[in-house]
Amino acid sequence: MLLAADVGNTNVVFALFEPDGDGGFTSRARWRIATDPRRTGDEYAVWLLQLLTIEGVAREDITDLIYASVVPRADHNLTVLAQKYFNLTPLKAGEGKAAWQFEIDVDQPSSLGADRALNILAAQKKYGGDLIVVDFGTATKFEAIDFNGTYKGGSIAPGINLSLDALVGKTAKLPRIAIRTPESNSVIGRNTEDQMLIGVFWGYVAMMEGIVAKMKAEIGRPAKVIATGGLAILFNDATDIFDEVDAELTIDGLAFLAQQASK
Repeated sequence: MLLAADVGNTNVVFALFEPDGDGGFTSRARWRIATDPRRTGDEYAVWLLQLLTIEGVAREDITDLIYASVVPRADHNLTVLAQKYFNLTPLKAGEGKAAWQFEIDVDQPSSLGADRALNILAAQKKYGGDLIVVDFGTATKFEAIDFNGTYKGGSIAPGINLSLDALVGKTAKLPRIAIRTPESNSVIGRNTEDQMLIGVFWGYVAMMEGIVAKMKAEIGRPAKVIATGGLAILFNDATDIFDEVDAELTIDGLAFLAQQASK
């Protein structure tokens, strides 16, 4: 079995994949834990081995381990986890056998984050053609991929929770609210909390729709729009710009990358 880990700025997602009989992998289980760069390999193991036991999987069943990370301080601890508890040398996304095998047509190819590269890879494999990938994470990323699978560039905006945190943190009297879909489509709020929610939520929808429209115009050909990340579902009912919502695109990219590395 393949164990994959995607280390983001907010969460680490672990996923367990089984061979599908055709050289690929099928998802079996996924678990999420808050990102903490100080978490040791031993601490990961205590948590993860219990979950594997619940799933009926022995540590000896894990034959491959791959991870992607945008938090460099976490890399060593994941390597310790792999070596100490699974007796494996992990693959790191973007390096060695797990290097990206698609063209990165931007000014600084080496600056492309692993999470973004995984989305690009998975979107190519799963959907094909000209694509725009919108990833709702700590930051919201927009990626343009042409029909040849070449990454052409994109844009980065503050994630909606970052925007909300900044609004609350820089004002003395505005209350802290949880992001959710407003109960009404009205953009004229009748109280402070509703006005904050309207401004952040519908402002974010307008930003997404505006950027996607400009990207489509610049691409000049029909392009599918794929949404991913934890908040993709939140916005799906508020806009018609998404052709697909694929919340697991990033972690599926790790499975594709492991399959590529095994050839």
